[in-house]
Amino acid sequence: MNAPSSPPRIVARAEWLLARQSLLAREKEHQHHRDALAAERRQLPWVKVDRPYSFDGPDGRETLAELFGGRSQLVVYHFMFGPGWEEGCKSCSFCMDHADPMLPHLRARDVTLLAVSRAPYAELAAFQRRMGWKFKWVSSGDSGFNTDFHVSFTREEMEAGRVNYNFQTFPPGLLPVEELPGVSVFARNAAGDVFHTYSAYARGCEPLLGTYHVLDLMPKGRDEEGLAHSMAWVRYHDRYDETNAVDSTAPYQPPRGSLFRPGCADTHA
Repeated sequence: MNAPSSPPRIVARAEWLLARQSLLAREKEHQHHRDALAAERRQLPWVKVDRPYSFDGPDGRETLAELFGGRSQLVVYHFMFGPGWEEGCKSCSFCMDHADPMLPHLRARDVTLLAVSRAPYAELAAFQRRMGWKFKWVSSGDSGFNTDFHVSFTREEMEAGRVNYNFQTFPPGLLPVEELPGVSVFARNAAGDVFHTYSAYARGCEPLLGTYHVLDLMPKGRDEEGLAHSMAWVRYHDRYDETNAVDSTAPYQPPRGSLFRPGCADTHA
């Protein structure tokens, strides 16, 4: 969420240039910190994945190792689409609208990118056709993959406050829905062993959201101040209209068919 901003000062070009140079120094410092953090991220220890997960997708039943597609690195987007849902999550759809153009570039760097959800593959494929996406999308079903990577929860867990998301435990009633977003990274060695190297959740998924990075350059920023749910403005890309009207009081509403309970918090903030 953006912090409220004051009206812009209108100045001469010379004063603007001094202010821009001052900000540039801070931007460079931030970039150096980000580079250092990325290097530290790459030094995280690995955990061998021993559980035999299986997935249903366009290539039939596959193991986690087979999802690499012959490459040594795999990034999984945990897409919020549970069994019985009528549609995938709007915010996840917004995120994965950015995926297709990246695919050839990632493949050139030995990386496979795909999405995983618990909904049956036929439901994923139907929604994917509607959205026109080309990235690979597979169903983890009841394999335990989503549970083990802390993005799917039972009603009992939510009611009892046993939900572990984003490396913390949430009390009853705080999380709004039984499926939540995340990004998990895996590596595969020459022997075919698979290792979990990294996961991020909630705003940790923002590196995939190129639109937000552009909005952060704009005078209005993300323009989400005052919204009851920070991403209330987001639509499925085939559902925008000429007005782009937003109900600022609208809370988060997941797709019909979920275990959503009204009045819960905004977990995308």
